[in-house]
Amino acid sequence: MELWDLYDREGNKTGLTWERGSGDPKEIPDGYYHMVVDILVMHTDGTFLLTKRDMRKDVYPGYWEASAGGSAIAGEEPLDAAKRELFEETGLTAIKIELVSNELCEENHTMYYSFLAVVDSDKSAVVLQEGETVDYKWVDEKGLIEYVDSDMSIKPRNDRFKEHIDRIRAKG
Repeated sequence: MELWDLYDREGNKTGLTWERGSGDPKEIPDGYYHMVVDILVMHTDGTFLLTKRDMRKDVYPGYWEASAGGSAIAGEEPLDAAKRELFEETGLTAIKIELVSNELCEENHTMYYSFLAVVDSDKSAVVLQEGETVDYKWVDEKGLIEYVDSDMSIKPRNDRFKEHIDRIRAKG
């Protein structure tokens, strides 16, 4: 059983929890939110990690994504959740990780915390998480922009990294 802390719109824990699987997160009562972290993974050589979602995923099956991530479990702070999700979904550990955006989505009852993680591991050290991802590749900045602009990218996630992606576009 996975429990999520519920937060108010200012990001304060309310003392209430939501059991994952007890209903669609959209059914979380109005005024309450659960925390989700996204992590854009950049290697020290300047390339970015893209992973391909398992076809069994209920949302965006088979799509490529430029982030690891998921829901924070009860008791986790955003940074701790980001480090855990990064390791669970990729087997990688960041040498540097920073918050790049934070946004509230009323429709999904979700508070998104988006991080940029820098890794320095061997690129072949990526470990795919069973049931989550089926493939991966490292792309340069041009490849990241091509991915972001493609029909097989997850636009809401890309939007959370808009400022960082816009800086890359400005270089090109």
